[in-house]
Amino acid sequence: MLEVVARIPYQVWENAAYRALTRKHRDSGLARRIQTRIVENREQQDNEQWHLLITSELVRASGVRLGGFRYRFLPWLMAVGYYHTAWLLFILRPKWSYRLNADFEDHAEHEYAEFVAEHPEFETMRHESAFATEYGAFETMADLLRQIGHDERMHKQESEQYLVAEPLK
Repeated sequence: MLEVVARIPYQVWENAAYRALTRKHRDSGLARRIQTRIVENREQQDNEQWHLLITSELVRASGVRLGGFRYRFLPWLMAVGYYHTAWLLFILRPKWSYRLNADFEDHAEHEYAEFVAEHPEFETMRHESAFATEYGAFETMADLLRQIGHDERMHKQESEQYLVAEPLK
């Protein structure tokens, strides 16, 4: 569920930045800053997408069957609610949206670390993925999950940098 919801703020911010670029394209300095923000948001969103694909692959490989209501409908419903929350916060005060995302990413980082700590067998469990070429190849499941946790930390830090950055106006 984390990875279904994790992409949402980046989608909101990317969409808002495209709208701002449409309005402010004549100011080349501002347009350049907006375009840079679009690229950053897209990269973060794509990284979260890889996390979703990889974790889905891991669940499939485990053979565990997940119920549609709990593992499809509820995450979708949460994503819809989170989208509107992130959008509203961004409209009211962008820093609130970035702060919420930083807190969400901090939570995700700790969840991955805790999951690895609870499963010492991951240290020796080999990992192979259909997505290794795009995301990266990792020798063990623990290495993969630690990398995803590290990515979450980077997303948190990137959101925190927007808390002090000059607003795009």
